[in-house]
Amino acid sequence: MDQKQSRLDRARTQYALYKERPLDISMARGIPSKKQLKLSESLVNDIEIESWLSEDELDIRNYGGLYGIKEARELFGLLLKTKIEETFVGGNSSLQLMFAVLNYHMYNKQNPWSKAKDQPVKFICPSPGYDRHWFMLDYLGIEMIPVELTGNGPDMEVVEKLVSQDPSIKGMFVVPKYNNPTGESVSDEVVDRLASMHTAVQDFLILWDNAYIVHHLTDEKVEIKNILAASKDSGNPDRVIQFVSTSKMTLPGAGVSAMGSSTKNIDAMAEYFSKQLISFDKINQKRHVKFLKDKQSIEAHMEKHREILEPKFSWIDAILSAYFGGESQSFVEWTSPKGGYFVHLTTRVNCASKIVAAMADIGITLTPANAAYPYGSNPLDNSIRLAPSNLSLDQLEIAMEALCVCIEMVTLETYENL
Repeated sequence: MDQKQSRLDRARTQYALYKERPLDISMARGIPSKKQLKLSESLVNDIEIESWLSEDELDIRNYGGLYGIKEARELFGLLLKTKIEETFVGGNSSLQLMFAVLNYHMYNKQNPWSKAKDQPVKFICPSPGYDRHWFMLDYLGIEMIPVELTGNGPDMEVVEKLVSQDPSIKGMFVVPKYNNPTGESVSDEVVDRLASMHTAVQDFLILWDNAYIVHHLTDEKVEIKNILAASKDSGNPDRVIQFVSTSKMTLPGAGVSAMGSSTKNIDAMAEYFSKQLISFDKINQKRHVKFLKDKQSIEAHMEKHREILEPKFSWIDAILSAYFGGESQSFVEWTSPKGGYFVHLTTRVNCASKIVAAMADIGITLTPANAAYPYGSNPLDNSIRLAPSNLSLDQLEIAMEALCVCIEMVTLETYENL
């Protein structure tokens, strides 16, 4: 029996043992663990509001204050590097704000993207990327154009060529820091090129999703060049809308989100929201200001998150390195992110879907293979996202050992010459 067959038989035997005693583990979504949620329990249990007035004299119990209370706009402005008039504070979901921006531009009365009925609206989608961005675009009927990431952001040669020639391309998504799922961050050069590039339409829009703006996993805390300032300097002040939320800072189900952009964009979105509501939850905004306080307090709070998360990412790297070092390096590649919530696996071609299915058959749920690509379509079928945040180290070890068995088994079954 040759070495490959012996290795395959061993992997199949191990896999059969898992099938006899299936597990119940999910690594499908980047959900904060109970330990992480406990860090913010005082937000609702201990924060006392001494005055019901905001700093701009709004009664936070009552109507009014659509843009958000003054102190909340200032706090989020510190994160987004925006002035108070360039900052809008919403509810618990930045995805809601993103969807609202897309919906507004698709259908507003003045200059809707959708006015050319015979020409589809298109969006640039740096991939692998965040699947919920793709869900929004698909729901709104916006055609998605995948552009590969380079390790420093989207391939700008491709982006610049596309947006300069096709007037139906109205915008793009970017996760600038610790991208979901690759963990990479955009370079200063990419920021400058995005801010200054020639586009075929004047109202081209970049949705800049700062989901992981303070979510570091190492001592190297990546900083991203200010995209709004770069856009202003390039004569494109309305090109970018930034988004951020406390979803993975405090309590995802009871957080606060914000947008940062030109006053023109912020006022337009406030007008749009005024047709739906009088204001978002100002009491929750006040609670968050009192809890998070300032940039230094946020950094100290996020360091506590790091202490919980970092061992999980280190453990993934250690287990994968032990299984797929040396002669087995060709089986799979993986990221070692400096921040964020995910590890991205690049399997051999045509293996990702089989690996995810094999894991499902033994009771371990992963994000669907290739979900990080628009429409879930990746011709190479080689993309898997791991979300370890909600698992204990013991659960993670079990899941990762099973994953290594599945990777080995599927790859050996797929490739005869390994």
